Amino acid sequence: MNRFFNALNEIVSNIENAIQQIDRDSLEKAINHIIQAKKIFCYGAGRSGLVARAFAQRLMHIGLNSYFIGETITPSCRDEDVVIIVSGSGETTSSVCIARKAKEIGATVLSVTAHRESTLAKLSDLILYVPGKTKLVEKKSYAPFTSLFDITTLSVLDSIAAELMDRLKVDENIIQERHANVE
Repeated sequence: MNRFFNALNEIVSNIENAIQQIDRDSLEKAINHIIQAKKIFCYGAGRSGLVARAFAQRLMHIGLNSYFIGETITPSCRDEDVVIIVSGSGETTSSVCIARKAKEIGATVLSVTAHRESTLAKLSDLILYVPGKTKLVEKKSYAPFTSLFDITTLSVLDSIAAELMDRLKVDENIIQERHANVE
């Protein structure tokens, strides 16, 4: 059971570290762009994709027009939209390609990454830096592979959702009304 508690403590510590490293100006800009966007598109590959999907769902519950890129019901992206791309490395091929395409369209690209100097970050209008191990070789860790980045990013994005709820005056009763009920 040592590894379990060591991993859990490491995850909590990484989230606490992220709190200290969040750039408040970047966070404020990201929140404002999300509020002002006509549509919000989220994307990530692998586990980052699961985190991005969870955030798209949160945004929908809040009442924003959010979509996950790649779904058959995802509408077209325009210049008044925001594209949020989650990639720990910032080098994931599909994420970089989507960022390039979004830039061509004129959409605002917001990257959530652990690497500020990555290709994705360089293509982005806004960067939310989230610390965390993103590859096996980066550092010894008790938490499996990319868990530190994934879990910390989920926490950061859920905290953004909480701030959006506050600013948009959305309470949990409203979210309950928007929650899936044919399941």
